[in-house]
Amino acid sequence: MKRILIIEDDETIACIDRDYLEVEGFEAQIAATGSEGLALGRAGGFDLILLDLMLPGIDGFTLCRTLRQTLDIPILMVTARQEDIDKIRGLGLGADDYVTKPFSPSVLVARIKAHLARYDRLKQGGTAARAEIQIGALRLQPETRRVFVGDREVELKNKEYELLLFFMQNPDVVFSRETLYERIWGYDAMGDSATVAVHVNRLREKLEKDPAKPRYIQTVWGAGYRLRP
Repeated sequence: MKRILIIEDDETIACIDRDYLEVEGFEAQIAATGSEGLALGRAGGFDLILLDLMLPGIDGFTLCRTLRQTLDIPILMVTARQEDIDKIRGLGLGADDYVTKPFSPSVLVARIKAHLARYDRLKQGGTAARAEIQIGALRLQPETRRVFVGDREVELKNKEYELLLFFMQNPDVVFSRETLYERIWGYDAMGDSATVAVHVNRLREKLEKDPAKPRYIQTVWGAGYRLRP
């Protein structure tokens, strides 16, 4: 049984989320403060964390950054804020996705299932998918999830790695933001394709000598992105 940690200080919302998850066959545990969430998250045993931004004690941003240092499980950030800067900051700190309040609990469960399914597929992988991929000075080792630019190893967060892996498995193919969102995040209309642009920019900052003039992940104006072979 998959275990979900809900870090949410609004008792009503937390209980609704827990009830929906339990009906769907998950085991869910609630932490009402940032400190409690940090302790439970560090203790381990969870398959996904649902993290609210506005928490007493330790805020969601700080908590996400701290947990991401030791955990590679999916983290879904929940926010009542509409500002893009908050979403970009959360994704940059290691969140895999964000959900904006108010939201339908059934939609939330669908997102959680999608993230868990994709995470399981990446963890399992096939023999062919574990072969090293190299494009120019860029090397990716699926078996160990390590990425190198020349001799320099680059540390990528979950979705950054998944996006790069998809690009390297499909070089010189142009993908729209919407297609990339569906392929990497596992669903389409429920999400926001601006998430893709954030992750592409993060990859460029980590992989390119000059992110403003990318050698690898290039923008095809009016169409999307491609990895230049």
